[in-house]
Amino acid sequence: MPVAANAPLSMKTPKLSPEASDALIRMAWHDRTSFDSIREKTGFSEAQVIQHMRRSLKPASFRLWRKRVTGRITKHRRLFKDRNL
Repeated sequence: MPVAANAPLSMKTPKLSPEASDALIRMAWHDRTSFDSIREKTGFSEAQVIQHMRRSLKPASFRLWRKRVTGRITKHRRLFKDRNL
């Protein structure tokens, strides 16, 4: 269920089926899947992915995931391309 690209950040993330939620969580955990790729495949912005992860994971798992992806250039396609030029 894609979400409009210009949707306000305060907008709640839509309910996903268990299969779609699992796929989104797998993509978010995967180091080589950028937030841009997640947006293209699901329509979820980075903020909506974070919100979904916060809602779906245990608190300790969410903190571990945030620590892992914060500052990771491969999660941001533009930063990764700029770095590899």
